[in-house]
Amino acid sequence: MTCCGLAVVRRVLVALSLLCAAVPGAVAQDMGVIESDILVIDPDRLFAETQLGLRMTSTLRAEREALIARNRELEAQLEAEEKALTDLRAQTSPEEFRKLADTFDSKVQEIRSQSERRARDLERNSSQATVQFMRLIEPVLVQIMREAGAAVVMDSRNVLLRAGAIDITDLAITRIDERIGDAMPGDAPPQDATPAPDTPEQPPEEDPPAQDAPAEQPPAGD
Repeated sequence: MTCCGLAVVRRVLVALSLLCAAVPGAVAQDMGVIESDILVIDPDRLFAETQLGLRMTSTLRAEREALIARNRELEAQLEAEEKALTDLRAQTSPEEFRKLADTFDSKVQEIRSQSERRARDLERNSSQATVQFMRLIEPVLVQIMREAGAAVVMDSRNVLLRAGAIDITDLAITRIDERIGDAMPGDAPPQDATPAPDTPEQPPEEDPPAQDAPAEQPPAGD
């Protein structure tokens, strides 16, 4: 985790402490949370072991591998073009060869600039992933703090000695997986995988056939 990421994590944890301190009388619920004024948590483990963190890590890894593959492909392409240009040197005039060489150099500089920009973008995305992760899981951490009646949550990596502090890292990982999973902002809402079967249309009921009225009988003779 970068220095920028560590600073953001600290700010998030401080904000959580202030938010929960504004909720007096919080009582720990019977949900595996022990009452404690001080909680500690390991953000690195949260990012490395939760479904959400694993998804972010996988996405960054795929982007990095794609960039490496692209750079290798461009490198092979430029080497082939450089060899072809060298072979043309004996067949072209110095002026024409200089134009071809200048064009090739400009192409190399442009590709190098694009690759460096992509690498910077990837590094920035990697740094921002930790920040985004902490913001997404913040509601879960707030709820745990309220249940524990805690006044402060601390980064366990910055705690040298601790007594009476409760480590909630394992609980937080379980809660994050249960309530967030690997869902990211912008994901399409899950659809029901088992749609209700279509109800066959019922034919309209037909009216029963009308019955003929009985014929009127002539009156009996006297």
